[in-house]
Amino acid sequence: MKLSSFKRTYTFPFRYDIPSYTTEFIKNTSIVKRYIKFVKRYLYLLLKGQNNLEVDQIYQRHHRILWINKSAPSLGDSLMDLSSRAMLSDKKVVLFTDIKNAHIYQQDHIFSKVVTNINQLKDHQYDLVIIDSYSTKSMKIKSEVQPKTPFVGMYGYYNGPEVNRALFSFHRMNQLLGYSESETEINSTARATMNFSKDAVATPVFQSLNKYIAIALGGEWDYRTYDKWSDVIDGLFARSSALNIALVGSSNAMEIANELISAHGKKNIVNMVNQLTFVQTASVIKDSQVLLCCDGGLMHAANAVGTPIIPLFARLTPEMQLTHSVVAFSNFDELDVKKISVESILTQYDNAYKFLNI
Repeated sequence: MKLSSFKRTYTFPFRYDIPSYTTEFIKNTSIVKRYIKFVKRYLYLLLKGQNNLEVDQIYQRHHRILWINKSAPSLGDSLMDLSSRAMLSDKKVVLFTDIKNAHIYQQDHIFSKVVTNINQLKDHQYDLVIIDSYSTKSMKIKSEVQPKTPFVGMYGYYNGPEVNRALFSFHRMNQLLGYSESETEINSTARATMNFSKDAVATPVFQSLNKYIAIALGGEWDYRTYDKWSDVIDGLFARSSALNIALVGSSNAMEIANELISAHGKKNIVNMVNQLTFVQTASVIKDSQVLLCCDGGLMHAANAVGTPIIPLFARLTPEMQLTHSVVAFSNFDELDVKKISVESILTQYDNAYKFLNI
């Protein structure tokens, strides 16, 4: 085993720099722990007979590609990790992913097929496999369905440090394609994308609204869940009593949504929380003028459909989650979004109002 290979666990597999917390991760995580994890992955590749199948580029001859994306099952991470598929428009790419995420890509402009059952892959042959990371989970799948097919890794052995996942995806893909685009070109265009038909429109009620803004409620993590939306809504209606607001979110936002409707029941608020699929919600967000949200899946959905955002961040800075092509008016707190003041959010709304002519 080459000791130099260990550097791949914390060194970008491309020549350009992107926002990351690599230095902090190395400082706060035992080198012994990191090395043991690397050794386990390296030996697993040897055990499965995969070490000699790793290649360093995607070549013209690699036309039929299987992309295995199973390591990060969250919706937001999936959108970012797979964002660079846009650079594979001349390939026939099949996606194997978590069943929870599959519906996002059913009408995708790049993926010709989306698979969630491993048995659907065993009778097909591909020229190349793209693997999200060299985790035992992903390598086990690869070795079972395409044991002799060459492969590349997006993250590969890189593991642990937080990074800007969309930029990582694009810069890695650019490297795999032989640096077909410059650093500036990648940084200026990189972002997640979603495609869906008009059938995804959630409900006729939105077709009757001339203009509306959307607010994403709830959150999976407490430190990324805001608790002063009622005051924000008061401030928004103080600016315009004719404003239309759509509330969106999943089941964890039902309680706060009901409270907001009770408190502002006579105003122009439509509550669609926990009533739509993720794709339908993305459709609602796409047609809105701007989305107010915390860092989470619906923020990434807004980025993917090109809707401007007023996001609230904690711990991870905006630079870690957004790219230059995203129109954002951000607020940040080092610990918890609840510490972000209502006034700060409304100030950013005012900035967005002027810039976007809401």
